[in-house]
Amino acid sequence: MSIFTPTNQIRLTNVAVVRIKKGGKRFEIACYKNSVMSWRAGAEKDLDEVLQTHSVFVNVSKGQVAKKDDLTKSFGTDDQTEICKEILTKGELQVSDKERHSQLETMFRDIASIVAEKCVNPETKRPYTVSLIERAMKDIHYSVKANKSTKQQALEVIRQLKESMEIQRAHMRLRLVLPAKEAKRLKEKLKPLLQVVESEDFDEELEMVVLVDPGCFREIDELIRCETKGRGSLEVLNLKDVEEGEEKF
Repeated sequence: MSIFTPTNQIRLTNVAVVRIKKGGKRFEIACYKNSVMSWRAGAEKDLDEVLQTHSVFVNVSKGQVAKKDDLTKSFGTDDQTEICKEILTKGELQVSDKERHSQLETMFRDIASIVAEKCVNPETKRPYTVSLIERAMKDIHYSVKANKSTKQQALEVIRQLKESMEIQRAHMRLRLVLPAKEAKRLKEKLKPLLQVVESEDFDEELEMVVLVDPGCFREIDELIRCETKGRGSLEVLNLKDVEEGEEKF
């Protein structure tokens, strides 16, 4: 038995709706569940993995597609893919209270896990447990932002936690090898970027083992590559400065 469906209606299932109001009208797009946040965080680049259809709706649940004239008046174009991108970026994700609560709880745990993974107690050089970071986040009343990535928020949490507890980003241990000719000049340029110089050995070239803040890694890498024209080298020995035998997360 076939059921007649009007041509301007599209039926979809398992939908996450993103809505925007523009030009006095409401427009919606139909996305796959859990894909919208991945797109906004930059983890998902393929639009077809996010959108169920490149159609713009006035009401997704009823399957009512927006008219071309309304799209042109409101968005200045009738290119539905471009309009979908704008709604995806600027629109409001429609979720139930239960779904929103669950999503924020998951993000809260993910942020705490990233902080625990990236940080240590500067006095003991030992990492904090995830549960301790979660408690500390609750103590400072940290409010998760659904439209920001967990990595961005983890950096914000670290900044805020520094005001109430002893915490710092774990150091990276690097081995730097610098050609003899450039070694002295380059070492001076690198000094402000190094936290600790653990060892220094000068023979035909300068070899150093150092601790650095992970945020300085790219700058150090570029400096060595550019200044030595590829003759110097940088090797990551480990990503965390923790006590020997300490359990890794």
